[in-house]
Amino acid sequence: MTARPPVLCLAGIGKSFGDLVANDAIDLSLGRGEILALLGENGAGKTTLMNILFGHYVADEGSIEVAGPDGRLAPLPPGSPQAALAAGIGMVHQHFTLADNLSVLDNIVLGTERWWQPFRRMGRARQLLAGLIERAGLAVDLDVPAGSLSVGERQRVEILKALYREARILILDEPTAVLTPQETDGLFAVLRRLAADGLAIVFISHKLAEVMAISERVMVLRAGRVVEDVATAATDRAALAEAMVGRPIPAMSREPLKPGDPALVLDGVDVAGTDHRGTMHGVDLTVKAREMVGIAGVAGNGQGALAALLSGLAPPAAGRVTLFGGPFRPDAVTLIDAGVGRIPEDRHRDGVVGDMTLWENAVLEDYRRHPFRRAGLLDRAAARAHTARLMAEHDVRGGGLGTPARLLSGGNMQKLILGRVLDREPGLILAHQPTRGLDIGAATAVQARLLEARGRGAAIVLISEDLDELLQLTDRIAVFYRGRLTPLLPTEGLSARALGLMMAGHAADEALAETAERRTDAA
Repeated sequence: MTARPPVLCLAGIGKSFGDLVANDAIDLSLGRGEILALLGENGAGKTTLMNILFGHYVADEGSIEVAGPDGRLAPLPPGSPQAALAAGIGMVHQHFTLADNLSVLDNIVLGTERWWQPFRRMGRARQLLAGLIERAGLAVDLDVPAGSLSVGERQRVEILKALYREARILILDEPTAVLTPQETDGLFAVLRRLAADGLAIVFISHKLAEVMAISERVMVLRAGRVVEDVATAATDRAALAEAMVGRPIPAMSREPLKPGDPALVLDGVDVAGTDHRGTMHGVDLTVKAREMVGIAGVAGNGQGALAALLSGLAPPAAGRVTLFGGPFRPDAVTLIDAGVGRIPEDRHRDGVVGDMTLWENAVLEDYRRHPFRRAGLLDRAAARAHTARLMAEHDVRGGGLGTPARLLSGGNMQKLILGRVLDREPGLILAHQPTRGLDIGAATAVQARLLEARGRGAAIVLISEDLDELLQLTDRIAVFYRGRLTPLLPTEGLSARALGLMMAGHAADEALAETAERRTDAA
Protein backbone atom coordinates (compact mmCIF):
# COMPACT_ATOMS: atom_id res chain seq x y z
CA MET A 1 0.00 0.00 0.00
CA THR A 2 2.99 2.32 0.26
CA ALA A 3 4.47 4.24 -2.70
CA ARG A 4 7.73 4.82 -0.84
CA PRO A 5 10.80 2.66 -1.41
CA PRO A 6 10.17 -0.52 0.58
CA VAL A 7 12.50 -1.30 3.48
CA LEU A 8 10.66 -4.39 4.72
CA CYS A 9 8.52 -7.03 3.01
CA LEU A 10 6.93 -9.97 4.82
CA ALA A 11 5.19 -12.41 2.48
CA GLY A 12 2.90 -15.27 3.47
CA ILE A 13 4.18 -15.55 7.06
CA GLY A 14 2.64 -18.53 8.85
CA LYS A 15 3.32 -19.85 12.33
CA SER A 16 1.51 -22.46 14.41
CA PHE A 17 1.96 -23.76 17.93
CA GLY A 18 0.31 -27.15 17.91
CA ASP A 19 -3.31 -26.61 16.90
CA LEU A 20 -3.08 -22.85 17.47
CA VAL A 21 -2.50 -20.84 14.30
CA ALA A 22 -0.76 -17.68 15.52
CA ASN A 23 0.01 -16.19 12.09
CA ASP A 24 -1.92 -17.14 8.96
CA ALA A 25 -0.44 -16.06 5.59
CA ILE A 26 0.43 -12.53 6.73
CA ASP A 27 1.74 -10.00 4.20
CA LEU A 28 3.24 -6.78 5.49
CA SER A 29 5.14 -4.04 3.69
CA LEU A 30 6.82 -0.99 5.18
CA GLY A 31 8.12 2.03 3.29
CA ARG A 32 11.10 4.23 4.07
CA GLY A 33 10.10 6.88 6.60
CA GLU A 34 6.64 5.37 7.15
CA ILE A 35 4.98 5.03 10.57
CA LEU A 36 2.78 1.92 10.60
CA ALA A 37 0.53 1.12 13.56
CA LEU A 38 -0.02 -2.58 14.29
CA LEU A 39 -3.22 -3.34 16.17
CA GLY A 40 -4.96 -6.47 17.39
CA GLU A 41 -6.53 -8.15 20.39
CA ASN A 42 -4.39 -10.02 22.89
CA GLY A 43 -3.52 -13.25 21.14
CA ALA A 44 -4.17 -11.83 17.65
CA GLY A 45 -0.62 -12.65 16.53
CA LYS A 46 1.19 -9.30 16.80
CA THR A 47 3.86 -10.48 19.23
CA THR A 48 4.46 -13.70 17.27
CA LEU A 49 4.88 -11.73 14.05
CA MET A 50 7.37 -9.31 15.61
CA ASN A 51 9.27 -12.19 17.24
CA ILE A 52 9.59 -13.81 13.82
CA LEU A 53 10.84 -10.55 12.34
CA PHE A 54 13.38 -10.08 15.13
CA GLY A 55 14.60 -13.67 14.94
CA HIS A 56 13.23 -15.06 18.21
CA TYR A 57 10.89 -17.42 16.30
CA VAL A 58 11.23 -19.15 12.93
CA ALA A 59 8.20 -18.95 10.64
CA ASP A 60 6.71 -22.22 9.41
CA GLU A 61 6.22 -20.63 6.00
CA GLY A 62 6.74 -17.36 4.19
CA SER A 63 9.71 -15.07 3.66
CA ILE A 64 11.16 -11.79 4.94
CA GLU A 65 13.18 -9.29 2.93
CA VAL A 66 14.91 -6.23 4.36
CA ALA A 67 16.50 -3.34 2.47
CA GLY A 68 20.20 -2.80 3.01
CA PRO A 69 22.03 0.55 3.13
CA ASP A 70 21.93 0.62 -0.68
CA GLY A 71 18.13 0.29 -0.63
CA ARG A 72 18.04 -3.15 -2.27
CA LEU A 73 15.94 -5.86 -0.65
CA ALA A 74 17.67 -9.04 0.51
CA PRO A 75 16.39 -12.12 2.36
CA LEU A 76 16.63 -12.00 6.16
CA PRO A 77 18.11 -15.19 7.65
CA PRO A 78 15.46 -16.77 9.91
CA GLY A 79 15.81 -17.32 13.64
CA SER A 80 18.74 -14.98 14.25
CA PRO A 81 18.39 -11.82 16.34
CA GLN A 82 21.98 -11.02 15.43
CA ALA A 83 21.07 -11.12 11.73
CA ALA A 84 18.05 -8.88 12.41
CA LEU A 85 20.24 -6.32 14.18
CA ALA A 86 22.79 -6.47 11.39
CA ALA A 87 19.99 -5.88 8.87
CA GLY A 88 19.03 -2.65 10.64
CA ILE A 89 16.03 -3.82 12.70
CA GLY A 90 15.77 -2.34 16.17
CA MET A 91 13.18 -3.10 18.83
CA VAL A 92 12.20 -1.16 21.97
CA HIS A 93 10.26 -3.40 24.31
CA GLN A 94 7.52 -2.21 26.65
CA HIS A 95 9.67 -3.19 29.64
CA PHE A 96 13.02 -1.45 29.37
CA THR A 97 16.25 -3.44 29.52
CA LEU A 98 18.78 -0.95 30.92
CA ALA A 99 21.40 -1.81 33.53
CA ASP A 100 20.68 0.70 36.30
CA ASN A 101 24.21 0.66 37.73
CA LEU A 102 25.84 1.55 34.39
CA SER A 103 25.99 4.99 32.81
CA VAL A 104 23.76 5.91 29.89
CA LEU A 105 26.79 5.79 27.61
CA ASP A 106 27.79 2.32 28.79
CA ASN A 107 24.22 1.06 28.32
CA ILE A 108 24.13 2.28 24.73
CA VAL A 109 27.53 0.93 23.76
CA LEU A 110 27.09 -2.38 25.60
CA GLY A 111 27.19 -5.28 23.16
CA THR A 112 28.46 -3.28 20.18
CA GLU A 113 32.18 -3.78 20.76
CA ARG A 114 34.22 -6.88 20.02
CA TRP A 115 35.20 -8.67 23.19
CA TRP A 116 38.83 -9.02 22.05
CA GLN A 117 39.15 -5.28 21.31
CA PRO A 118 42.23 -4.04 23.27
CA PHE A 119 40.63 -0.73 24.34
CA ARG A 120 37.22 0.95 24.31
CA ARG A 121 36.47 3.66 21.75
CA MET A 122 34.28 5.80 23.97
CA GLY A 123 35.37 9.06 22.37
CA ARG A 124 34.08 7.89 19.00
CA ALA A 125 30.86 6.66 20.65
CA ARG A 126 30.30 10.06 22.25
CA GLN A 127 30.81 11.80 18.93
CA LEU A 128 28.33 9.54 17.14
CA LEU A 129 25.76 9.90 19.92
CA ALA A 130 26.10 13.68 20.00
CA GLY A 131 25.08 13.74 16.35
CA LEU A 132 22.17 11.34 16.95
CA ILE A 133 20.93 13.32 19.95
CA GLU A 134 21.01 16.58 17.99
CA ARG A 135 19.26 15.18 14.90
CA ALA A 136 16.60 13.23 16.79
CA GLY A 137 16.03 15.62 19.68
CA LEU A 138 16.65 12.84 22.21
CA ALA A 139 18.23 14.95 24.93
CA VAL A 140 19.81 12.81 27.66
CA ASP A 141 22.92 13.01 29.87
CA LEU A 142 25.31 10.27 28.79
CA ASP A 143 27.24 10.21 32.07
CA VAL A 144 24.52 9.69 34.69
CA PRO A 145 23.57 6.19 35.92
CA ALA A 146 20.61 4.76 34.04
CA GLY A 147 18.91 4.09 37.36
CA SER A 148 18.60 7.84 38.01
CA LEU A 149 16.59 8.52 34.84
CA SER A 150 12.88 9.21 34.61
CA VAL A 151 10.68 6.82 32.64
CA GLY A 152 10.64 9.14 29.63
CA GLU A 153 14.42 9.49 29.70
CA ARG A 154 14.87 5.72 29.90
CA GLN A 155 12.79 5.34 26.78
CA ARG A 156 14.94 7.88 24.95
CA VAL A 157 17.99 5.80 25.86
CA GLU A 158 16.34 2.65 24.47
CA ILE A 159 15.67 4.46 21.18
CA LEU A 160 19.25 5.77 21.11
CA LYS A 161 20.50 2.21 21.58
CA ALA A 162 18.67 1.18 18.41
CA LEU A 163 19.80 4.24 16.43
CA TYR A 164 23.40 3.76 17.56
CA ARG A 165 23.25 0.30 15.98
CA GLU A 166 22.19 2.02 12.71
CA ALA A 167 18.61 0.80 12.79
CA ARG A 168 16.61 1.60 9.65
CA ILE A 169 13.48 -0.09 11.00
CA LEU A 170 12.33 0.57 14.58
CA ILE A 171 9.67 -1.54 16.34
CA LEU A 172 8.07 0.10 19.38
CA ASP A 173 6.00 -2.17 21.63
CA GLU A 174 3.46 -0.20 23.72
CA PRO A 175 5.86 2.77 23.89
CA THR A 176 3.52 5.11 25.79
CA ALA A 177 2.28 2.65 28.43
CA VAL A 178 4.08 4.43 31.30
CA LEU A 179 4.46 7.97 29.93
CA THR A 180 2.68 11.14 30.95
CA PRO A 181 0.76 12.99 28.20
CA GLN A 182 3.59 15.52 27.99
CA GLU A 183 6.18 12.75 27.61
CA THR A 184 4.00 11.12 24.96
CA ASP A 185 3.87 14.40 23.03
CA GLY A 186 7.66 14.58 23.24
CA LEU A 187 8.03 11.00 22.03
CA PHE A 188 5.75 11.63 19.06
CA ALA A 189 7.76 14.71 18.10
CA VAL A 190 10.90 12.54 18.13
CA LEU A 191 9.26 9.79 16.05
CA ARG A 192 8.06 12.27 13.43
CA ARG A 193 11.56 13.73 13.21
CA LEU A 194 13.11 10.27 12.83
CA ALA A 195 10.57 9.27 10.18
CA ALA A 196 11.27 12.45 8.24
CA ASP A 197 14.93 11.42 8.30
CA GLY A 198 14.03 8.07 6.71
CA LEU A 199 13.52 5.72 9.70
CA ALA A 200 10.63 3.29 9.20
CA ILE A 201 8.62 2.68 12.37
CA VAL A 202 6.21 -0.05 13.50
CA PHE A 203 4.12 1.29 16.39
CA ILE A 204 2.31 -1.35 18.48
CA SER A 205 -0.30 0.05 20.85
CA HIS A 206 -3.74 -0.47 22.35
CA LYS A 207 -4.36 3.28 22.62
CA LEU A 208 -6.42 4.12 19.57
CA ALA A 209 -6.24 7.89 20.07
CA GLU A 210 -2.45 7.69 19.91
CA VAL A 211 -2.56 5.42 16.88
CA MET A 212 -4.69 8.00 15.09
CA ALA A 213 -2.30 10.77 16.15
CA ILE A 214 1.05 9.25 15.15
CA SER A 215 0.55 6.70 12.36
CA GLU A 216 0.13 7.05 8.62
CA ARG A 217 -1.22 3.56 8.08
CA VAL A 218 -2.86 0.98 10.32
CA MET A 219 -2.78 -2.81 10.02
CA VAL A 220 -5.18 -4.82 12.17
CA LEU A 221 -4.70 -8.50 13.02
CA ARG A 222 -7.49 -10.74 14.30
CA ALA A 223 -7.07 -14.45 15.03
CA GLY A 224 -3.71 -14.44 13.25
CA ARG A 225 -4.93 -12.88 10.00
CA VAL A 226 -4.82 -9.39 8.52
CA VAL A 227 -8.38 -8.04 8.58
CA GLU A 228 -7.62 -4.37 7.87
CA ASP A 229 -4.81 -2.46 6.16
CA VAL A 230 -5.87 1.15 5.76
CA ALA A 231 -4.53 4.70 5.65
CA THR A 232 -5.05 6.32 9.04
CA ALA A 233 -6.75 9.31 7.46
CA ALA A 234 -9.38 7.00 5.95
CA THR A 235 -10.54 5.42 9.23
CA ASP A 236 -11.48 6.31 12.81
CA ARG A 237 -11.22 4.89 16.32
CA ALA A 238 -14.62 3.18 16.28
CA ALA A 239 -13.90 1.42 12.98
CA LEU A 240 -10.50 0.22 14.20
CA ALA A 241 -11.94 -1.05 17.48
CA GLU A 242 -14.61 -3.00 15.60
CA ALA A 243 -12.00 -4.44 13.24
CA MET A 244 -9.93 -5.60 16.21
CA VAL A 245 -12.69 -7.51 17.99
CA GLY A 246 -15.12 -8.22 15.14
CA ARG A 247 -18.05 -6.41 16.73
CA PRO A 248 -19.01 -2.87 17.77
CA ILE A 249 -17.57 -1.79 21.13
CA PRO A 250 -20.11 -0.13 23.44
CA ALA A 251 -19.09 3.20 24.93
CA MET A 252 -18.49 3.26 28.68
CA SER A 253 -20.75 5.65 30.57
CA ARG A 254 -20.40 6.42 34.28
CA GLU A 255 -23.77 6.98 35.90
CA PRO A 256 -23.75 9.69 38.61
CA LEU A 257 -24.38 8.07 42.00
CA LYS A 258 -24.76 9.48 45.49
CA PRO A 259 -21.78 8.28 47.55
CA GLY A 260 -22.46 6.30 50.71
CA ASP A 261 -20.55 5.99 53.95
CA PRO A 262 -16.72 6.01 53.92
CA ALA A 263 -15.36 2.52 53.29
CA LEU A 264 -11.69 3.51 53.57
CA VAL A 265 -10.06 6.43 55.36
CA LEU A 266 -6.32 7.13 55.42
CA ASP A 267 -5.16 9.87 57.79
CA GLY A 268 -1.51 10.91 57.49
CA VAL A 269 -0.39 7.41 56.50
CA ASP A 270 3.22 6.50 55.74
CA VAL A 271 4.35 3.25 54.13
CA ALA A 272 8.06 2.46 54.15
CA GLY A 273 9.93 1.27 51.07
CA THR A 274 8.67 -2.10 49.86
CA ASP A 275 11.18 -3.24 47.20
CA HIS A 276 9.74 -2.24 43.79
CA ARG A 277 6.65 -0.63 45.32
CA GLY A 278 8.29 2.56 46.61
CA THR A 279 7.13 4.65 49.57
CA MET A 280 4.35 7.04 50.49
CA HIS A 281 4.31 9.84 53.04
CA GLY A 282 1.52 11.57 54.96
CA VAL A 283 -1.27 10.33 52.70
CA ASP A 284 -4.85 11.42 53.36
CA LEU A 285 -7.54 9.61 51.37
CA THR A 286 -11.24 8.87 51.79
CA VAL A 287 -13.13 6.47 49.52
CA LYS A 288 -16.87 6.06 49.92
CA ALA A 289 -19.36 3.38 48.95
CA ARG A 290 -20.71 3.74 45.39
CA GLU A 291 -17.65 5.77 44.47
CA MET A 292 -14.67 5.04 42.22
CA VAL A 293 -11.58 7.03 43.15
CA GLY A 294 -8.77 7.26 40.61
CA ILE A 295 -5.07 7.31 41.55
CA ALA A 296 -2.69 8.62 38.87
CA GLY A 297 1.07 9.02 38.81
CA VAL A 298 4.22 7.96 37.03
CA ALA A 299 5.26 4.45 38.07
CA GLY A 300 7.27 4.34 41.31
CA ASN A 301 5.86 7.50 42.89
CA GLY A 302 3.84 5.79 45.62
CA GLN A 303 0.97 3.95 43.95
CA GLY A 304 2.66 0.61 44.59
CA ALA A 305 2.99 1.40 48.29
CA LEU A 306 -0.72 2.23 48.51
CA ALA A 307 -1.59 -1.00 46.69
CA ALA A 308 0.67 -3.00 49.01
CA LEU A 309 -1.03 -1.43 52.04
CA LEU A 310 -4.55 -2.19 50.81
CA SER A 311 -3.53 -5.72 49.82
CA GLY A 312 -2.23 -6.49 53.31
CA LEU A 313 1.36 -6.76 52.11
CA ALA A 314 2.81 -3.69 53.83
CA PRO A 315 1.82 -2.23 57.23
CA PRO A 316 1.45 1.51 57.80
CA ALA A 317 4.58 2.99 59.38
CA ALA A 318 2.67 6.01 60.64
CA GLY A 319 -0.82 7.44 60.54
CA ARG A 320 -4.21 5.79 60.89
CA VAL A 321 -6.23 3.59 58.52
CA THR A 322 -9.95 2.94 59.01
CA LEU A 323 -11.76 0.21 57.07
CA PHE A 324 -15.59 0.14 57.03
CA GLY A 325 -15.59 2.32 60.14
CA GLY A 326 -13.41 -0.06 62.15
CA PRO A 327 -9.73 -0.86 62.67
CA PHE A 328 -7.49 -1.89 59.78
CA ARG A 329 -5.34 -5.00 60.10
CA PRO A 330 -2.60 -5.22 57.42
CA ASP A 331 -2.96 -8.92 56.80
CA ALA A 332 -4.06 -10.35 53.44
CA VAL A 333 -6.33 -13.09 54.84
CA THR A 334 -7.95 -10.71 57.32
CA LEU A 335 -8.60 -8.09 54.63
CA ILE A 336 -10.17 -10.63 52.26
CA ASP A 337 -12.43 -11.87 55.05
CA ALA A 338 -13.33 -8.25 55.89
CA GLY A 339 -14.57 -7.64 52.35
CA VAL A 340 -11.59 -6.28 50.41
CA GLY A 341 -11.20 -7.44 46.82
CA ARG A 342 -7.73 -7.25 45.28
CA ILE A 343 -6.92 -7.01 41.57
CA PRO A 344 -3.11 -6.88 41.53
CA GLU A 345 -0.89 -4.97 39.12
CA ASP A 346 1.03 -8.04 37.94
CA ARG A 347 -1.53 -10.73 37.17
CA HIS A 348 1.15 -13.31 36.36
CA ARG A 349 3.23 -12.82 39.51
CA ASP A 350 0.59 -11.84 42.07
CA GLY A 351 -2.80 -12.68 40.54
CA VAL A 352 -2.55 -16.38 39.79
CA VAL A 353 -0.36 -19.39 40.50
CA GLY A 354 0.62 -20.26 36.95
CA ASP A 355 1.01 -24.01 37.40
CA MET A 356 -2.26 -24.42 39.27
CA THR A 357 -5.43 -25.11 37.30
CA LEU A 358 -8.14 -22.59 36.50
CA TRP A 359 -10.52 -24.04 39.10
CA GLU A 360 -7.81 -24.01 41.78
CA ASN A 361 -7.03 -20.36 41.03
CA ALA A 362 -10.72 -19.44 40.98
CA VAL A 363 -11.18 -20.55 44.62
CA LEU A 364 -7.70 -19.60 45.80
CA GLU A 365 -9.00 -16.88 48.13
CA ASP A 366 -12.26 -18.67 48.99
CA TYR A 367 -11.40 -22.31 49.64
CA ARG A 368 -11.94 -21.87 53.40
CA ARG A 369 -15.56 -20.82 52.85
CA HIS A 370 -18.41 -23.23 53.58
CA PRO A 371 -19.52 -23.95 49.96
CA PHE A 372 -16.09 -25.41 49.16
CA ARG A 373 -15.57 -27.44 52.33
CA ARG A 374 -17.03 -30.76 53.29
CA ALA A 375 -15.96 -32.54 56.49
CA GLY A 376 -12.92 -30.31 56.65
CA LEU A 377 -11.81 -31.19 53.09
CA LEU A 378 -11.96 -29.25 49.85
CA ASP A 379 -15.12 -30.07 47.89
CA ARG A 380 -13.65 -30.29 44.40
CA ALA A 381 -16.99 -30.80 42.69
CA ALA A 382 -18.39 -27.61 44.24
CA ALA A 383 -15.19 -25.71 43.39
CA ARG A 384 -15.25 -26.85 39.77
CA ALA A 385 -18.96 -26.01 39.39
CA HIS A 386 -18.28 -22.58 40.88
CA THR A 387 -15.41 -22.01 38.43
CA ALA A 388 -17.47 -23.11 35.43
CA ARG A 389 -20.09 -20.53 36.36
CA LEU A 390 -17.49 -17.78 36.82
CA MET A 391 -15.87 -18.55 33.47
CA ALA A 392 -19.23 -18.45 31.69
CA GLU A 393 -20.32 -15.20 33.37
CA HIS A 394 -17.02 -13.44 32.70
CA ASP A 395 -16.33 -14.96 29.26
CA VAL A 396 -13.03 -16.59 30.25
CA ARG A 397 -11.69 -18.48 27.25
CA GLY A 398 -8.57 -20.45 26.48
CA GLY A 399 -8.93 -23.74 28.29
CA GLY A 400 -10.96 -26.06 30.47
CA LEU A 401 -11.21 -26.20 34.23
CA GLY A 402 -8.02 -28.27 34.45
CA THR A 403 -5.91 -25.96 32.26
CA PRO A 404 -2.88 -24.38 34.00
CA ALA A 405 -3.55 -20.66 34.50
CA ARG A 406 -0.24 -19.70 32.87
CA LEU A 407 -1.61 -20.82 29.50
CA LEU A 408 -4.33 -18.15 29.46
CA SER A 409 -3.88 -14.93 27.51
CA GLY A 410 -3.49 -11.77 29.56
CA GLY A 411 -7.08 -10.71 28.95
CA ASN A 412 -8.57 -14.05 29.95
CA MET A 413 -6.33 -14.29 33.00
CA GLN A 414 -7.53 -10.85 34.08
CA LYS A 415 -11.17 -11.83 33.60
CA LEU A 416 -10.62 -14.92 35.76
CA ILE A 417 -9.13 -12.77 38.54
CA LEU A 418 -11.95 -10.25 38.17
CA GLY A 419 -14.57 -12.99 38.46
CA ARG A 420 -12.89 -14.39 41.58
CA VAL A 421 -12.88 -10.96 43.20
CA LEU A 422 -16.31 -9.65 42.17
CA ASP A 423 -18.21 -12.86 42.91
CA ARG A 424 -17.68 -12.24 46.61
CA GLU A 425 -19.23 -8.73 46.22
CA PRO A 426 -16.50 -7.00 48.25
CA GLY A 427 -17.21 -3.66 49.90
CA LEU A 428 -13.83 -2.24 48.86
CA ILE A 429 -12.02 -3.11 45.62
CA LEU A 430 -8.41 -2.33 44.84
CA ALA A 431 -8.03 -2.36 41.03
CA HIS A 432 -4.34 -1.85 40.27
CA GLN A 433 -3.70 -1.36 36.54
CA PRO A 434 -6.65 -3.67 35.75
CA THR A 435 -6.55 -3.09 31.98
CA ARG A 436 -2.80 -2.72 31.41
CA GLY A 437 -1.76 -4.57 28.26
CA LEU A 438 -5.32 -5.57 27.38
CA ASP A 439 -6.90 -4.98 23.99
CA ILE A 440 -9.91 -2.72 23.76
CA GLY A 441 -12.42 -5.59 23.92
CA ALA A 442 -10.97 -7.13 27.07
CA ALA A 443 -10.39 -3.71 28.65
CA THR A 444 -13.98 -2.65 28.01
CA ALA A 445 -15.25 -5.85 29.63
CA VAL A 446 -13.13 -5.23 32.75
CA GLN A 447 -14.23 -1.59 32.97
CA ALA A 448 -17.91 -2.54 32.65
CA ARG A 449 -17.58 -5.01 35.55
CA LEU A 450 -15.99 -2.36 37.76
CA LEU A 451 -18.80 0.07 37.02
CA GLU A 452 -21.33 -2.65 37.86
CA ALA A 453 -19.59 -3.24 41.20
CA ARG A 454 -19.71 0.51 41.92
CA GLY A 455 -23.42 0.47 41.13
CA ARG A 456 -23.93 -2.38 43.63
CA GLY A 457 -22.37 -0.23 46.36
CA ALA A 458 -18.65 -1.08 46.28
CA ALA A 459 -16.00 1.54 46.98
CA ILE A 460 -13.26 1.25 44.36
CA VAL A 461 -9.67 2.47 44.29
CA LEU A 462 -8.58 2.46 40.64
CA ILE A 463 -4.82 2.87 40.20
CA SER A 464 -4.05 3.38 36.52
CA GLU A 465 -1.48 4.96 34.22
CA ASP A 466 -4.17 5.25 31.52
CA LEU A 467 -5.43 8.79 32.08
CA ASP A 468 -8.31 8.39 29.64
CA GLU A 469 -9.49 5.41 31.69
CA LEU A 470 -9.35 7.42 34.91
CA LEU A 471 -11.23 10.35 33.40
CA GLN A 472 -13.87 8.04 31.95
CA LEU A 473 -14.55 5.82 34.99
CA THR A 474 -13.80 7.65 38.21
CA ASP A 475 -15.69 10.17 40.34
CA ARG A 476 -12.64 11.80 41.91
CA ILE A 477 -8.91 11.66 41.14
CA ALA A 478 -5.71 12.22 43.12
CA VAL A 479 -2.12 12.15 41.86
CA PHE A 480 0.98 10.64 43.47
CA TYR A 481 4.28 12.50 43.09
CA ARG A 482 7.40 11.44 44.99
CA GLY A 483 5.43 9.57 47.61
CA ARG A 484 2.87 12.28 48.33
CA LEU A 485 -0.75 12.32 47.23
CA THR A 486 -2.59 15.43 46.09
CA PRO A 487 -6.07 16.15 47.47
CA LEU A 488 -8.89 14.44 45.59
CA LEU A 489 -10.39 16.51 42.77
CA PRO A 490 -13.74 15.97 41.00
CA THR A 491 -13.17 14.31 37.64
CA GLU A 492 -15.40 16.81 35.88
CA GLY A 493 -13.23 19.73 34.83
CA LEU A 494 -10.01 17.70 34.80
CA SER A 495 -8.10 16.85 31.63
CA ALA A 496 -5.31 14.44 30.74
CA ARG A 497 -2.99 17.43 30.28
CA ALA A 498 -3.74 18.75 33.77
CA LEU A 499 -3.15 15.31 35.27
CA GLY A 500 0.08 15.00 33.31
CA LEU A 501 1.35 18.28 34.77
CA MET A 502 0.46 17.11 38.27
CA MET A 503 2.26 13.82 37.62
CA ALA A 504 5.36 15.90 36.76
CA GLY A 505 5.17 17.73 40.11
CA HIS A 506 3.10 20.82 39.31
CA ALA A 507 0.59 21.93 41.93
CA ALA A 508 -3.05 21.15 41.18
CA ASP A 509 -4.12 24.79 40.93
CA GLU A 510 -1.18 25.55 38.64
CA ALA A 511 -1.99 22.59 36.38
CA LEU A 512 -5.68 23.48 36.17
CA ALA A 513 -4.88 27.14 35.44
CA GLU A 514 -2.42 26.19 32.68
CA THR A 515 -4.88 23.89 30.93
CA ALA A 516 -7.67 26.46 31.26
CA GLU A 517 -5.37 29.03 29.63
CA ARG A 518 -4.61 26.62 26.77
CA ARG A 519 -8.33 26.05 26.20
CA THR A 520 -8.93 29.81 26.11
CA ASP A 521 -6.10 30.34 23.63
CA ALA A 522 -7.41 27.49 21.44
CA ALA A 523 -10.89 28.99 21.44
